[in-house]
Amino acid sequence: MSNSLVLVINSGSSSLKFALIDTVSGEATLNGLGECFGLADANVSWKIDGKKHEFQLSDNGNHHKQAIDRIVALLEEQGIKQDIVAVGHRVVHGGEKFTQTVKIDESVLQEIENLSDLAPLHNPAHVVGMRAAIAAFPALSQYAVFDTAFHQTMPAKAFTGAISSKLYDDYGIRRYGFHGTSHYFVSREAAKVINKPIEKSSFISVHLGNGASVCAIKDGQSVDTSMGFTPLSGLMMGTRCGDLDPGIIEFLLKKGWSPEQVFKELNSNSGFLGVSGLTSDCRGVIEAMEEGHVGATLAFEIFTYRVAKYIASYMVALDELDGIIFTGGIGENSLPIRSQILKSLKIFGYREDEAANADARFGKDGVITQANTPLAMVIPTNEEWVIAKESMALLHA
Repeated sequence: MSNSLVLVINSGSSSLKFALIDTVSGEATLNGLGECFGLADANVSWKIDGKKHEFQLSDNGNHHKQAIDRIVALLEEQGIKQDIVAVGHRVVHGGEKFTQTVKIDESVLQEIENLSDLAPLHNPAHVVGMRAAIAAFPALSQYAVFDTAFHQTMPAKAFTGAISSKLYDDYGIRRYGFHGTSHYFVSREAAKVINKPIEKSSFISVHLGNGASVCAIKDGQSVDTSMGFTPLSGLMMGTRCGDLDPGIIEFLLKKGWSPEQVFKELNSNSGFLGVSGLTSDCRGVIEAMEEGHVGATLAFEIFTYRVAKYIASYMVALDELDGIIFTGGIGENSLPIRSQILKSLKIFGYREDEAANADARFGKDGVITQANTPLAMVIPTNEEWVIAKESMALLHA
């Protein structure tokens, strides 16, 4: 019987991801996805031995609870439910209240709900998933791991907006940052690559996926990051606009747009999708660009240019730079994206090793710059392992 298995749950408003993580190896012995919650085709799917299985959820009742009940049944069918020692939950927003992983109790649930104004799509859904998991695993300790926690080491000059201090005092308006578990994980792995203690290592971590962010990491700690009060700011993303003149919001409101229309446009209809006019998927954008599509080409150029600009600007936050880390679905797999970003950084001496860059894909890590030039590398992220290990550490504290 294993004593290192942690069930990791990421509960969203209409979906629920789960993974059973071996905290020794980092391997996911089982993972799956519940999706389309609230709709007639709500389901849970998972893979075992390379084969996909799917279970349709009932039209009646709470789909989050139904999904977790099905996960429990699956664990029992596989004979591994009794091996699980803890449950770890991803939480998008911990505000300034949560600076580290915490054991979940009723007061923690209330605090996470109280932060819902900062993450209205995420935090309420996290609490629904947590309550369902607590009911399903009443004997197990359960832990909340926060996306924002890693960035709580940012200095005031990095997280404070150039606005009235009253807005910060009254509403907590500041830069919080996200993707913290990913930036934390890859920076620790990168320190192993260069054979330096993380406490003496500094990196610029570039998490590129449908959501994307850059993080300046000094001596192992976050000192600046591109996402801000919400995950909307910073880089251009799959459907999010990233940095934008806030005066545009006022302009559109005066043109008769409702607040809901404006923020749906900026969150759901912008980024790769908005610029290309085709898709939010980076792969589709690159395919269309290679076929000569003008909008897709512009989307590619904007994205890579903005990432390179953020990388360059974050050198200001560091005394030295040990390397640039690419991670996330795009950062780990998109050769053209990485290649163009490095070309845009040529003034700093970065030179792509084309063969190494082509090899570092689909789960493979590696250095992708030429010898005797500044270092850039690919490190596949493993946020679930971070959540599992943080949970295990508190369990044995």
